Amino acid sequence: MIERILDKISPRSFILSGKFFHMRCCAHILNLIVNDGLSIISDAIEKVRESVHYWTATPKREEKFMETCGQLNISYDKKLILDCKTRWNSTFLMFDVAILYKDVFGRLVQREPQYKSLPSEYDWEMAKEICHRLELFYGVIELFSSTLYPTSNVYFSKICEVRIALRGWRNDPNIIIQQMATTMIAKFDKYWGVITE
Repeated sequence: MIERILDKISPRSFILSGKFFHMRCCAHILNLIVNDGLSIISDAIEKVRESVHYWTATPKREEKFMETCGQLNISYDKKLILDCKTRWNSTFLMFDVAILYKDVFGRLVQREPQYKSLPSEYDWEMAKEICHRLELFYGVIELFSSTLYPTSNVYFSKICEVRIALRGWRNDPNIIIQQMATTMIAKFDKYWGVITE
């Protein structure tokens, strides 16, 4: 369809001869970038996912989880959320809530012999690191998804914000964050490198 439109309109009518006339869906590109980055820490994600799944699988387990929150004086304001493996934004939401209850999971492993998927300290640290970084992407994807007509003045500054953040993450002391940033930058540059240089 784009080719047909371009055939009917003179290239001189466009800025830069129509070079940027067809832009891919920004939300889709953002999803590709984040999914590539998350592939680096799939083990830590899986541990948290297994734990959340275990405690949300039945109403009885959920009740035990809430009781343990009460025993530790941790208010159960946010319900545990199990993510959908193919939706990174649901993984962000899962992390965001699960991190609040880290101590509860630790207590429950002592009380429930069948619960075998407690994330390690390292897994929790990675979850915090990733959750903190995904917050930027979550805000951007919310912006992209909340409007029917996303125009360049709405999304361009956010794309630049993402690029600046990714460059900063490449210098993070955590090698995993560096690897994640490098992977994400490669995907970013594949689609948007030409517009942010």
